[in-house]
Amino acid sequence: MATFARFGYRKTSMEEVARAARISRPGLYFLFSSKETLFRAAVTQALERDITAVEQVLADSGRPLSERLVEAFDHWAGRYIGPLTRDVAAVIEDNPNLLGEIVETTPRRFEELITDAIAVESGHEAASFVAQTMISASIGLKHQAPAREFYLERLKVAIGLLVG
Repeated sequence: MATFARFGYRKTSMEEVARAARISRPGLYFLFSSKETLFRAAVTQALERDITAVEQVLADSGRPLSERLVEAFDHWAGRYIGPLTRDVAAVIEDNPNLLGEIVETTPRRFEELITDAIAVESGHEAASFVAQTMISASIGLKHQAPAREFYLERLKVAIGLLVG
């Protein structure tokens, strides 16, 4: 993902990816038949890793909901704030046609997880609106944030206002 982030999808060559992965180009082609297949696998792995982390954080009911929500959003969006990591998010967002349904199903799963965690304390009807508002706030903050710390500070305020 770092190579795709650095050069963008179109300008990334399999040679560059092979060099970054410290394998031969033929070895890379043995594993992935095309750059599109490699890109899809890399993005899928990153999104699945993020959603698994979110599931684990939200499942820890021994911690306050607001703390779990901040950490969940950090796994989902906060880690993509900063010079290189912002480029990772951008290369994913700029190429949805290459990625298939994962770019729709994973964000939908994230929203479901947030909604379910909130519903435990406030009921499902209210939880859906609160979750959608948190996601909107996160998206806005992500575009404003010069650093991950800024994003997290502002997100804590937003979550505090929404869930108390």
